[in-house]
Amino acid sequence: MIASARGAWSRLRGRRGRSLLAAAGIAAVAAMMGTATTVAYGLATGFDRAAERADLPDLIARFEPEQVDEVDARVEALPNVASRSYRQEATEVPLASAGQATSSGAVHVVGDGRRGYAIVAGDDLSGAGDEVVVERGLADAWGLAPGDRLSVAGVDARIVGVAVAPDNVAFPLASAPRVYVASQGLGAQLGADPGLTNMALIWSQDPSRLDTTLVQARAVSFGIDNLRFLTRAGVQVQLDEAAGIVIALLIAFSAAALGVAGVTLGATARAEVQRRLETIGVMRGLGFSRIGVAAQYGLEAVIVAVPAGALGLGVGALLAYGPSARLLESLNELPPGAALLAPLAGCLLVIVGLVALATMWPAWRAASRRPAEILRGAELTARPRRLPYPAGFFGLGARLVAARVGRTAATVSVLAVSTALVLLMLALATRLDALQNDPASLGKRYQLTVNGAPDSTLPVVRDVPGVAAAAPRYEASAADSFQLGETFKLIAFPGDHTEYESPPVTEGRRVQTAGEAEIGAGLANALGARRGSTIAAQLGSGREVRFRVVGIVAALGNEGRVAYVRPTRLLEGDPGLTPAIAVRLSPGADPAQVTSELRSRGIDTAAVGAATSSSREFLGVLADVLRVVAIVNILIALFILTQSLALTALERRPTLAVLRAGGAGRREVALVLAGGATLVVALAAPAGVVLERAVLGPAVADMAVDYVTLPLSADVGQITFAVLGLLLLALTAALWVARQVGRTPIAVALREE
Repeated sequence: MIASARGAWSRLRGRRGRSLLAAAGIAAVAAMMGTATTVAYGLATGFDRAAERADLPDLIARFEPEQVDEVDARVEALPNVASRSYRQEATEVPLASAGQATSSGAVHVVGDGRRGYAIVAGDDLSGAGDEVVVERGLADAWGLAPGDRLSVAGVDARIVGVAVAPDNVAFPLASAPRVYVASQGLGAQLGADPGLTNMALIWSQDPSRLDTTLVQARAVSFGIDNLRFLTRAGVQVQLDEAAGIVIALLIAFSAAALGVAGVTLGATARAEVQRRLETIGVMRGLGFSRIGVAAQYGLEAVIVAVPAGALGLGVGALLAYGPSARLLESLNELPPGAALLAPLAGCLLVIVGLVALATMWPAWRAASRRPAEILRGAELTARPRRLPYPAGFFGLGARLVAARVGRTAATVSVLAVSTALVLLMLALATRLDALQNDPASLGKRYQLTVNGAPDSTLPVVRDVPGVAAAAPRYEASAADSFQLGETFKLIAFPGDHTEYESPPVTEGRRVQTAGEAEIGAGLANALGARRGSTIAAQLGSGREVRFRVVGIVAALGNEGRVAYVRPTRLLEGDPGLTPAIAVRLSPGADPAQVTSELRSRGIDTAAVGAATSSSREFLGVLADVLRVVAIVNILIALFILTQSLALTALERRPTLAVLRAGGAGRREVALVLAGGATLVVALAAPAGVVLERAVLGPAVADMAVDYVTLPLSADVGQITFAVLGLLLLALTAALWVARQVGRTPIAVALREE
């Protein structure tokens, strides 16, 4: 074995340039795998990692302020409770520091017991009078660190720590930044009564039996006003509402990138063996067995693949780690850190295994032929002879590349999947933009909302120029009475809701009476509900309302966990529910002008968002992630083209030397190589388009969202952009290889027969 390794190492050193070229290809593909693995693993495990480190409670209950002793007596009587702690939450609290300020801060006054957040910088609260812990989103947005000062409701405080609590997204993705103070410290200065609480954190003994705890909690909640429960599963739904479709699409996109990387590794390894058929013929002529030949090539492949794969994975992980970590921070989740090493190590094993197998198999097959056959280059015998190639240098290049059928097929396959991945990325970016900025992508037909306005505001809004229609919109969070861990939203408009929200009906019909409901496919899947089923919704008021399902709709918002109803029963269950006003504009009306007119009448409005937050910073992070993946993919495509042309130039040095001896310059050599590259692009581009539209796009959409049809097919403009990009890469590769050919003396090249 040692002798074989030494022999393999000697052969690699003897072909140092070609070995480095192969290593560069493996490193480039490994970089794609490293990028995709870093993004996918970080996003897929971020919530669980943050929840474990922060000791996230299994159940969070919010209610109107009550005496701690009274609430604790009820919680203590609940089954399946391991521990509990209590807080006071105050909202709309002014916060200010170093020129930054907000009036929408949320102050959590914490007492003894488990905290439910993780300290990621500095220290936790000790109880001193001026201490405050700030959430990481606020610290990042305002540039705060332990030791800085923060004004909380006008009281000067010292920041002692930075915390992460994954029960909500981070500021500024969440509009209200959170800070934590001790009840006996700054809380007392702010006037918080230590005997009151409006928030209970409960940890269960057995999370699988949480439904039992919820049933009993609702049973003993009589007299507690505005009671709302949030479970761990409900927290994940909240995060999904903020950016769940985006995250699911990115994870699915990363999985597709991993598949593309695997195909690329296999194709490049096979091309390397095809290039060395003559060496295999010599080895067989010297008496090497088929197993011996395959083993030698496999060993050489492993020697090259291990360091190259490790380098590429490291580079890819470093490129993607920063953007993906910032994306996780926006969601109040934690990056994987050292835990990422395990999946990267698995990727390295996959890379080495793929390269070894993809090298050994064609070597085994090639070694099965007679040595004389191999030495003649059997691949050349199958080339087509009557294809309509262009005349001149350009056509000569196409002929030279087409002569190597196996290598051309491998290069075309790699460029096709690379093109498909670029098209998928462009389609994904377009879809994300629509989900972010276009309410119509969710079936919303109104552009503005008015929140917290009295009933008398509605006729005023309708009279504003540019307003086509306005209606009250009721929204309530609810839990399924039979599976309390399953939460969803009830949305109600008086009359026909399709004038304002109209997700497509996939089964059944629209709501017509007060006892009916259209439910999203996500909710139908979660509850096992179908047309004719009954959904029983536990409202925040503690009351239950029931509806008969008459239709299933393709709703994207809130993971499809929504139900459209009429407001009659909803208001019977929660009379205190306050509607917003949905404002639909006339065609051609300027939203900014209408907003200005409403504000002049004392009415504040908000633009209607889509499936995700309108946070510019969050969009910037998403753009960074996609940009990194795109750059790595483009580099791989450029490398594959360059490698193919370089191998053709190496094999055809005498031919190119004859052309140069006859007066051909660098321009003519570049035309020869450009002809070969253009042939590859002409074959790869349509194959890539078909692959994206028929395979990758539908597969990623199905992996990301299983409750609606989410089209991810590239349009004509995106296809044109990708094809032009491929041609530009082909020209770049041809010019670079032509330059390298021009550096070799003609006499030296002519001797290489």
